[in-house]
Amino acid sequence: MRHEGPARNEMMLLRQSPACMLDHAELPHFPPRPHIMAMPLVLPTYTVDQVRAFPDDGNRYELVEGMLLVTPSPAPDHQIVATRLVIAIGEYLQPLGLAYVAGPREIEVAPKLHLEPDVLVFPSTSRRRKWTDITEWWLAVEVLSPSSRYYDRDYKLEAYLSVGVEEVWLVDLDRGCIEVSARDGRRLVPRSKTLPWHPAAMPVALDLDLLELFRDRT
Repeated sequence: MRHEGPARNEMMLLRQSPACMLDHAELPHFPPRPHIMAMPLVLPTYTVDQVRAFPDDGNRYELVEGMLLVTPSPAPDHQIVATRLVIAIGEYLQPLGLAYVAGPREIEVAPKLHLEPDVLVFPSTSRRRKWTDITEWWLAVEVLSPSSRYYDRDYKLEAYLSVGVEEVWLVDLDRGCIEVSARDGRRLVPRSKTLPWHPAAMPVALDLDLLELFRDRT
């Protein structure tokens, strides 16, 4: 009689598949990991009446869909360029008296939209006792600054166009150009030498000299 020793038993174990061997293996037990659930960040919203009740601390408070945008008082170069725009546009509009230019002014649609463009052009037929009564605008201009650049591009631009502003200019002091957007579909079209602006009601266009506008920054 042939005797089967320990060696044969070891050979039988080696011939078994890994899957079969795992059937009888005791796997270690690990404690369950904690599940972390991400919570959405809820931003507070405001109304026009609440913003008007804020103290006059030198900051500019604006609303886009109830979201509060806060920017500090503009620097001198910002104001110089904005004033030059008001003068150039005013000289263009004044002979016919079809529109007015002012800055900074207000566009407001209660209860959750309040914007203060650096320059605003509106037709003379829209003149009212209060800025909130005006519902037509030819042009809104924002002079970009480090503190307002993000808000102006990502929030205020589309907000202006959505309420009916015909054209929006973003004035980039660092690049020495103006980016033009309009309700006709144009978005952020850069102009660096001249900017032709032709409102539908005006018989001729304004050819704005941008080299003169940015003369101190070139």
